[in-house]
Amino acid sequence: MEKFRAFVIDKQEDKIQSEIKPLSLTDLPEGDVTIKVAYSSINYKDGLATLPKSIVRNYPMVPGIDLAGTVVESSNESFKKGDEVIVTSYELGISHFGGFSEYARVPAEWVVPLPEGLTLKEAMILGTAGFTAALSILRLEENGLTPENGKVLVTGATGGVGSIAVDILSKKGYEVAASSGKKSEHAYLKQLGAKEILSREEVTSDDGKPLRKQLFAAAVDPVGGKTLEYLLSATKYGGSVAVSGLTGGAEVAASVYPFILRGINLLGIDSVYCPMEKRLTVWERLASDLKPDNLDKEIVNEVSLEEIPSIVEKILNGEVRGRTLVKM
Repeated sequence: MEKFRAFVIDKQEDKIQSEIKPLSLTDLPEGDVTIKVAYSSINYKDGLATLPKSIVRNYPMVPGIDLAGTVVESSNESFKKGDEVIVTSYELGISHFGGFSEYARVPAEWVVPLPEGLTLKEAMILGTAGFTAALSILRLEENGLTPENGKVLVTGATGGVGSIAVDILSKKGYEVAASSGKKSEHAYLKQLGAKEILSREEVTSDDGKPLRKQLFAAAVDPVGGKTLEYLLSATKYGGSVAVSGLTGGAEVAASVYPFILRGINLLGIDSVYCPMEKRLTVWERLASDLKPDNLDKEIVNEVSLEEIPSIVEKILNGEVRGRTLVKM
């Protein structure tokens, strides 16, 4: 077949170089399923992949931890030509060519059939961020959270995980408080359903207090760091914090007191190696009752392959709102 385009990064000494390159199917890694990519999306992890001290394991690499498209060839009987599918996380874009390409080839074990109720575009507006948000909320509810328990805080609320979490929680009838360092985005967060907006400073622990006033029944936290320290100290008795990210730092100075005096739960959320049975359930829910109301309105910004470098720089600097969709 003719050549197709892909966004490729390579490392020369201590510098990362990127370019749009022509590739052929023979350049793709081994896998059971070859996919014509319709959409990908840009995540914080994709930004990390472009740094000199990178999460990428081998070069050259096609980044992009998400993709959605149509099967063009499959040696696995579970998928056939013409099937619409989603692939997110696993080693995609880290040690295996990812979604910033017009074609991709992946192991069948990574592939999720597009559920009824979602288009390929909607699936990538959600992507890993939406999957992580939904998984966080489901884990919180499995640990007893209901709207009657009280206010739920979403940190990093203008980011991908945060925006979709605010939308889903609001749709489900929760009273949502959203925290953000962007004063200019208060109207956006209220449009998504937030009832209260808190500044980043208000939800950051700088004093090391192990316990504070019990304010939140639960929290969705893609930030980590000192924000997570604060959340542990301000969560109500029996409440839970679902942590999925480290945009605020990886180090957390935790105390045992919130756990033994208030019985709170710290829930680790992993979207990368989430078991397929659970993965399928989450995507089915995202296509039905957990589908955000603002998917194609407030949340998404659409870009081309050529625009990826400018977006990853912005996402690393915390300057991107909602989700950024890459259209092939």
